[in-house]
Amino acid sequence: MNILVCIKQVPGSSNVEVDPVTGVLKRDGVASKMNPYDLYSIEMAMSLTEKYGGTVETITMGPPQAKSVIVESICMGAKKGTVLSDRKFAGADVLATAYTISQGIRKVGKFDLILCGKQTTDGDTAQVGAEVAEYLGIPHVANVLSVEEVKDGKAYVTVSLDDMVVTESVQLPCLLCAENDINSPRLPSYKVQKTVTDDLVRFISFAEFEDQDANHYGLNGSATQVERIFPPEKNTEKHSITGDSAAQAQGIFDLLASRKLI
Repeated sequence: MNILVCIKQVPGSSNVEVDPVTGVLKRDGVASKMNPYDLYSIEMAMSLTEKYGGTVETITMGPPQAKSVIVESICMGAKKGTVLSDRKFAGADVLATAYTISQGIRKVGKFDLILCGKQTTDGDTAQVGAEVAEYLGIPHVANVLSVEEVKDGKAYVTVSLDDMVVTESVQLPCLLCAENDINSPRLPSYKVQKTVTDDLVRFISFAEFEDQDANHYGLNGSATQVERIFPPEKNTEKHSITGDSAAQAQGIFDLLASRKLI
């Protein structure tokens, strides 16, 4: 079984600035890490190959420094990885991101199973995985808790729904979006890190894609754009009410009433 895991490099802190003109995150010079939700997908992929055989590869989209998360995934057991990197990809919304990743996957090769994390900590849309599957024309399942069995060209998965947990089958090749906290991701191997060579990390740019229409990528290919970004207003106004309990209660009541909250 050949498995591809889609991963992402995200800011390592919530204290990230937003470009007021483009409405996208300023990632330059910001400490980054692998999206935590993707760690569970990598562990799921490794467990499946340990059970059924095969290989695990990873793919990400981002600036050149996104190579670090590919290296981390290799240290966790992946065979190799790919970075989709080009200025034409910058500023993409979920639609353009999913399309870019789908084009990258077509370039990398064919896989029996594609895994994604539930969502990313910088976008939190939980939409990219399903959209990638739609662009690839393969079935997909979200909120996957486990893959119970792979048999006769199908994966039998346990899925968490709003009010129940069900087991369903899905035809391979398919894409699964794994839930979080479903396993304990293994730690990257320092010994492996010392042996990772540049040929294990492949960079693919826009020039190598089959679709050469630049209007399908980045800001140009985004169906949605941020209209305005602004920090939330902070209210530091304070009121102190003194006196006995009856006076304090009356003071709170009068304050709420004056603001028409009661």
